[in-house]
Amino acid sequence: MGDRNMRSPLARAMGLDSAKDGAGVWWTQRVSAVALVPLSLWFAASIIARTGSDYASFIAWLRMPLVATLMILFLIALFHHIALGLQVVIEDYVHSGAKFAWMIGARLASYALAIAGIMAILRIALSR
Repeated sequence: MGDRNMRSPLARAMGLDSAKDGAGVWWTQRVSAVALVPLSLWFAASIIARTGSDYASFIAWLRMPLVATLMILFLIALFHHIALGLQVVIEDYVHSGAKFAWMIGARLASYALAIAGIMAILRIALSR
């Protein structure tokens, strides 16, 4: 019973312990990391291959459906992985009442950046 008193009031009210979703976050972070390996290699190789190209040829490349799709998948995996990593860091190192606000802020910022990137890619890919 003494262990229950170590939990935060919010965790006691919700009946949550850190182990309830820790394994899910760990597993999701590993899956996103595995997805990022080929996507990051593709992204790096593509950018290196376009070194020295002009703006028009880069935009033409980004308008290709496969390229736009891979870029969107890269952004989704990247920013989801970032959000999960920040969540773990905040859970481990923020020990104040602001922990929840930091977690929400980090997640919103990560997903806002992902949405902005996806919208930019779609705007380029769908414009003619």
